[in-house]
Amino acid sequence: MSTHFVGEGNIGSAPDYREFPNGNDEPRRLLRLNVYFDNPIPKKDGEFEDRGGFWAPVELWHRDANHWQTLYQKGMRVLVEGRTVKDEWEDADDNERTTFKIEARRVGILPYRIESVTLSAKPAGGQ
Repeated sequence: MSTHFVGEGNIGSAPDYREFPNGNDEPRRLLRLNVYFDNPIPKKDGEFEDRGGFWAPVELWHRDANHWQTLYQKGMRVLVEGRTVKDEWEDADDNERTTFKIEARRVGILPYRIESVTLSAKPAGGQ
């Protein structure tokens, strides 16, 4: 079971990068982020109050994930687009567990607390 998801939140811990063998092809690359998706409600004094946010693991499978592990940082504000996926599993005591994760198509960095941006040279024939 899955459904479309778009949410804004903060990365709560350092990204976790992993590679998985893929036969003779390039390895599959995974970047996992732990994101707190908040629900900010404006107060009268101009501040915001969080009402009902949640933590969710975000998985981003991409060939450039190894580079992105240094780009995404704890505390960074991100916009995540993808789909929620229900995971059912058994814990060490054979109890059935259910969790939800987000399989991201895109993770955009929002400009809060960003001090500078540096672009690399454009690759030949690339994006």
